[in-house]
Amino acid sequence: MDNKSDTALTNKTQFDKNLNITLIRPRRTMESSSVFLKLIFRNKLTGISFIVIGLLVLVAIFAPWIAPYPSEGLGNVNLNNVFLRPSLLHPFGTDEMGRDILSRVIFGTRISLVISTLTIFLALLIAVPIGLISGYYGGIVDEIMMRITDMFLSFPPLLIAIVIASFMGPSLRNVVIAIIIAWWPWYSRIIRAQVISLKERPFIKASKCIGSSDWYIMFSHILPNVIAPVIIQASLDMGGVILTAASLSFIGLGAQPPEPEWGLIVSSGRAYIIDGWWYSTFPGLVILVTVLSFNLIGDGLREVLDPRTRMR
Repeated sequence: MDNKSDTALTNKTQFDKNLNITLIRPRRTMESSSVFLKLIFRNKLTGISFIVIGLLVLVAIFAPWIAPYPSEGLGNVNLNNVFLRPSLLHPFGTDEMGRDILSRVIFGTRISLVISTLTIFLALLIAVPIGLISGYYGGIVDEIMMRITDMFLSFPPLLIAIVIASFMGPSLRNVVIAIIIAWWPWYSRIIRAQVISLKERPFIKASKCIGSSDWYIMFSHILPNVIAPVIIQASLDMGGVILTAASLSFIGLGAQPPEPEWGLIVSSGRAYIIDGWWYSTFPGLVILVTVLSFNLIGDGLREVLDPRTRMR
């Protein structure tokens, strides 16, 4: 009976410990999230930028319900409302086809955010393995990979994107491909530099001593420790990708009519800039605010994720 009682008591104690761990983990997650938000909103500009980007995400998700004229936002023509000035019915005015510009800007939010998110994600899928392998193994592997990377880095990203988009033809899909090819080398360089600084640390050597494989070390020990600068750079590049996509659409290599892409709307309105100043002005301001917000978020994340700047 005593053995059974001891076993039952041990099982109950272990159950209580597991229950406490289960309860503590969400609590710690909530506490760390609140600390992160406090650090972010300590800088008012960064906090405002987070709110702006959050609102843009909501606008992109609920565009069909937010847009005052959803059909016009998707490209339907309304020749009864050609070039109406900004008013309560059309806060951003209308274009040469009578379409509500605010509705088109709202639907364009979807395109810009999807392009930037998808481009950064796919660029990281290419850059992370290359940066990890190059920095970890070094030698001839590093030389070959970095020389290929240097070939791309020797040209401005926008120029590479223009050349590739021109060769592949104008479309949003080709814009994404062009920007990915222009962007991934920057991330691979950042990751490689971080890996080189980490691979000689004692905890990496200890992991090798206990027989851990190279792939396990790279993805379980090194990658989590290099992710912070990558996140910072990615947040800064979100605005850059939006600007590059808008630039390609502006020169006719990106989105094609009647797609409501921001750069294409600005490009279409430049012919009417004197009589219809609102046509290009409001979409241009939206691009400005979005890119500025992403840049401010990147600066804020640098302050939060870098302990040296956090302690200032």
